[in-house]
Amino acid sequence: MKTLLILGSKPEPVLPPPGSYQAVACANGSGHSAAARGLPRPVFTVMTPLIACDIDSGRQTLEALRGLSTGTVYLLRSRREGPRGLARLVYLLRTVRRKSILRTHPRNVGRKLRSVSYLHDRLIPIRPDEYDTLVERLCDHEPGTIAQLRRKPTSTGVTGLAIAIDQERYDRYILSGFSFELTHSYAVNPVIRRRGTRVSSHAETDARVIACLARRMGNIFTTEDAVHERANVPFLPGWIG
Repeated sequence: MKTLLILGSKPEPVLPPPGSYQAVACANGSGHSAAARGLPRPVFTVMTPLIACDIDSGRQTLEALRGLSTGTVYLLRSRREGPRGLARLVYLLRTVRRKSILRTHPRNVGRKLRSVSYLHDRLIPIRPDEYDTLVERLCDHEPGTIAQLRRKPTSTGVTGLAIAIDQERYDRYILSGFSFELTHSYAVNPVIRRRGTRVSSHAETDARVIACLARRMGNIFTTEDAVHERANVPFLPGWIG
């Protein structure tokens, strides 16, 4: 049985026994936590362009990745870009003067990663309509889940789970380091102070999507109490926290 450990950004993640998984996938800066705990090099890491933006959270995450590496970087393109066609053209015309489109472009993200000696085999951009459609399809277009996705998309970590499932390379998935909160495993997330809350804006969507996928797939497990309690995901068989 080939198992993938998907590691979120929760500080002090509750890790499963080393022999219970064969590969690791990360989200944004959770590769820092993986390296600190001696986990294998991630086979892929899902990122957002925020790591290339001149904001506190982005700079913090970029620095945490210094000197690390991954297999594939799946870059979730900015939702503001809109779908292809006229909407994207309008976005480009509105943002080119502010140079924001240049900061979030995959080439600039790749340049930023190289600036901290973060190595990756390849960088694959994914458009918002692509990863939205992927999650909806995997959830079998369940009406309640689709309605929640319209209000707020999934977080990077849960999108990583969807990408892994779609690849069909693994027989089992373990979620560790997920807490439904605004966290970084390497520092205090500066977004907490700005928003005045530790609750992630993705929490409701993530819990619903994880619950739906776990129910439909039957091969998703966790080592985290929060995921078990809020998304009804079963603990890893034989797991004693």
